[in-house]
Amino acid sequence: MNQQTPGNNSGILNVGGTNSFTNTTFGDQAQNHGSPHAAPPAEVAASTCSQKTQQHRDVGIVTILPGEMRAVVDRFGLRRSHKIEDLFFSTGRITTESGDVSVVATRTLAPGQRSVMSALENLRTHFAPRLWLLVGIGGGLHPEQARIGNVVVSTRVVYYDSRKIEEGGHVQARGEERGAPARIMHAVNAYFTDHGEPAVIRGQAEGHDKRTFEVVPGLIGSGEAVIAARDSSVRSYLEHYNDKVLAVDMEAGGLSQYWQENSVGTALNPGWVVVRGISDNADQDKDDKSHDLAARNAAHVAAELLPYLC
Repeated sequence: MNQQTPGNNSGILNVGGTNSFTNTTFGDQAQNHGSPHAAPPAEVAASTCSQKTQQHRDVGIVTILPGEMRAVVDRFGLRRSHKIEDLFFSTGRITTESGDVSVVATRTLAPGQRSVMSALENLRTHFAPRLWLLVGIGGGLHPEQARIGNVVVSTRVVYYDSRKIEEGGHVQARGEERGAPARIMHAVNAYFTDHGEPAVIRGQAEGHDKRTFEVVPGLIGSGEAVIAARDSSVRSYLEHYNDKVLAVDMEAGGLSQYWQENSVGTALNPGWVVVRGISDNADQDKDDKSHDLAARNAAHVAAELLPYLC
């Protein structure tokens, strides 16, 4: 029953029943300038946007060269590159002993530390992976352990480009070392416990399936220089810094720094591993002949690591 009471009251009173009012106003001097279709609440709109632009994945893989990307796509069975907001990614799932793992992979725009950090940010923005893998080729410093075709698995990176230039041109090296989270180190240790140290794999490139190669844990030296000289000052510095620096690349330093700088706040910060197939000996004989072998061996080892890492 609706009742009207004396006085200067205005509005509406409902006792019992069900009423629906849309784009309606009540009261003195009430106005309505809204659209006949009400906008969703802010939190609903934000959720819809998030679902549209971010698709969560377990593992984010970064590669640099086209051959590295092809090796990862083939070994992980990923969908060929597709575009999201003008960026290209390959996605898919791989079945492991511990269950299905969702994977996304992308290439950097260019070689080097800065470009790999941008690629990681793109993966974080669109896929928010729980684990980073940097997979591809590298130069070996110790032929007896890091011979061509072998694979180095690294959870510690030595960035060698930090330096002080003194009077007379003397250069004082100031290396920076960063390590992956302890849980990742434990996972890599478990892999080598189960597979042996060194672990042994068959060659994954065409024509190499009857050859065996070794998978070894070790440090990666990382900087902006392409090293193609046995008497390089970089090689000398790394060998004196730690004799367990087995290989060099141009991106792992950027990965480790990106991870460290995002180790704040409450958001999940993925762990990381660097997997480098040895394509040359970082000396005057450096060439591209073994890129495919090194890249495919590295992609194979990265896939073997997933049950331990995820």
